Amino acid sequence: MNVDPGLRSLAMRPVTDGPPSPTVGGAASERTLAEAVQTRLNAVVAVAHFHGVELDRRDFRGTVGEPVPSPASLVTWLRQSGLWAKATRLSWRQLFRVQSNAPLVLLSRDGSATLLIERDAARQVVLIRDMRAPAGATPMPVDELRLCQVWNGDVLLVRRTRGAAEEEQPFSFAWLARLVLKERRALREVIAASLTLSILTLLPPFLVMAAIDRVLTHQSVSTLAMVAIILTLTIAYETLLGYARGEIVQVMSTRLDARLGLHVFNRLLALPIEFFERSPTGETTHKVSQIYKIREFLTGKLVSTFLDVFTLVVLLPFLFWMSATLAWMVLVASLLIMLVVVAFLPAIRQVWARLIAAETQRGAVLIETVHGMRTIKSLAIEDVRKQEWDQQVADAGQARLDAGRIANLAQTAVTPLERFISQGILLLGAYLIISSPPGTAGITAGGLIAFMMLGGRVASPLIGFAKMIQDIEEVRTSVSLVSDVLNQPTETAAMRNGLRPNFAGAISFHDVSFSYPGSKAQALSGVSFEVPAGTMLGLVGRSGSGKSTITRLLQGINREYSGYLKIDGADLREINLTHLRRSFGVVLQDNFLFRGTVRDNIIAGRPGLTIEDVVRSARLAGAEEFIERLPRGYETWIEEGSANLSGGQRQRLAIARALINDPRIMILDEATSALDPESEALVNANLVRIGKGRTMVIVSHRLSSLVDCDQILVMDKGAAVDIGPHRELLERCAIYRQLWAQQHRHMEGGGRPPPLKTVHASESPLWQ
Repeated sequence: MNVDPGLRSLAMRPVTDGPPSPTVGGAASERTLAEAVQTRLNAVVAVAHFHGVELDRRDFRGTVGEPVPSPASLVTWLRQSGLWAKATRLSWRQLFRVQSNAPLVLLSRDGSATLLIERDAARQVVLIRDMRAPAGATPMPVDELRLCQVWNGDVLLVRRTRGAAEEEQPFSFAWLARLVLKERRALREVIAASLTLSILTLLPPFLVMAAIDRVLTHQSVSTLAMVAIILTLTIAYETLLGYARGEIVQVMSTRLDARLGLHVFNRLLALPIEFFERSPTGETTHKVSQIYKIREFLTGKLVSTFLDVFTLVVLLPFLFWMSATLAWMVLVASLLIMLVVVAFLPAIRQVWARLIAAETQRGAVLIETVHGMRTIKSLAIEDVRKQEWDQQVADAGQARLDAGRIANLAQTAVTPLERFISQGILLLGAYLIISSPPGTAGITAGGLIAFMMLGGRVASPLIGFAKMIQDIEEVRTSVSLVSDVLNQPTETAAMRNGLRPNFAGAISFHDVSFSYPGSKAQALSGVSFEVPAGTMLGLVGRSGSGKSTITRLLQGINREYSGYLKIDGADLREINLTHLRRSFGVVLQDNFLFRGTVRDNIIAGRPGLTIEDVVRSARLAGAEEFIERLPRGYETWIEEGSANLSGGQRQRLAIARALINDPRIMILDEATSALDPESEALVNANLVRIGKGRTMVIVSHRLSSLVDCDQILVMDKGAAVDIGPHRELLERCAIYRQLWAQQHRHMEGGGRPPPLKTVHASESPLWQ
């Protein structure tokens, strides 16, 4: 069999990245299951590699309780990585009909997987790669009998996404329309049900007309009984069909709601941290909350108006058949209502924009107040915040009042027209009947009643269409606000593509310059330095000298810099962003802990790890001692805002969380500033153990915590002034010597202070 060279190279390529296959308790069955899971993940990684996408098995998140990765979980993983994927079931014959030269992932019964490399229809065999086979093994030809012994038909079809990925497309009305059209099957069922219900709507009015024109005129009880039976059956069938349609609409609405919510949240997670740093939290939250108005429109008013279309299409011809004169009057009145609403649109658009802006500002003040409540209480500025809140409430209230007045004025203008449709038509119809010679009015008394019953059903959609224009205007504003957030540039491409090297930890800056957006001054100016892997590097300098900027560039938070920043010789901008950040352990001055247990917070980045891993990480961070004193130890619940923990405890938990990934590079940005002297001494004593086998980048104003660093980089006004060990810098670097003297002028000789004696930066005039 002739094999495409590209496919053969794929088949021969071993997949060795990722952690080794786990074993549980040494049991053979569990070991076999673990191996099966690894082969399934390896197959997916290999087929993604064929399409030019590098996957990391550590990124896979299966559904809780799954013994092996399910097809749905694997499809989700592939789609999140930017590939098109679909899980399906094929027969042996259908395998040969797949119009693709790409490999197929065949999911085996035992939880493992194989790759179908090529198909030979003439010989009725397929060439597969066994993921358990050693590296370099030749792909095997397999016939139907042998394959079906292990394969039950489950297949993963994978290909590159054509065009922009759905989650990367701009959020707009067009995107929402595509979202709705995905529910084609449900829409077809709803349309069929709506047409049937519209037809059934015709029967009751005509039965009433027959009852008035025939039963009352001829006093026919038998006709009345037949009318009653038909009407009862019609109502029963209409009730059941209406329930079925409502159920379908609810399922469709729930799906739309879920997809909309998932898209918004995933898009928020893909936005860079720069966006959140420069955008007020309150404004961002309020803008994103407008998605609920869009959801209500899509699943409420839009659906109901869409369903009314079928009633209009079916009933309108019957109205003209019953009385063209009255039908034209209904249409003209409905069109006049639409014109009135359209006339009010400019004013509605203007006042609605004011209302949204006022509510955005009010929401920003509220969220800022909640987040800063501790500061408000400590400064006793409740009255100041009350005044600002009162002003925002007044502005929002005035805008809402203006919007209500415009809407009320529009409703007042259309009320006479609505009353004409519901009541005036009856009077005009009665006039036509009594003013025309018998048989020439074109409509009977029973027909007039039937017309009124049908006319109301026809006018309602027309009026609904007119009023929906106003709703669309409101939703348009909401879409604009949501798009202000969701259509920001994302990090998705950088998180999916790029190199995934195994880091040792060597860091190299070469002529790196960087300026923050909107700032004319350079945060870094031509910074150059190199440190080998395993180095403990300290960063010192006055406030604003560029220390934290260096750590931001290392994490890929800011990527618009000039020069070259390399890790182990690989340019940082060419490295996969997720892989890069997972390779770092970062501890900040003010760390955020999630609501949950202590254990959950420590393993937040690796939820599959055991309690032994948690304890080991906590011990290394110096947190084990205080955790054991908590009411429930590692299962103690951390409240929102970590109110039940001290600052030092939060900091040590953050260090433990950073260590749980066993990162090759650790960044401690003022990580010990919130610790008391005893806790700081404990962490500093553990730094040597923490830094063993990894590169440490430590930012600190307290020079005493950096004296054991292998190298100390001195920054000043965005430039790298000097780099070297503590003693050498004291001798040759004037800036470092000055900083050291200012912090230790109470000591004689400038030697190293006692281990537990720490001078806080706030005590020095330089930092005030």
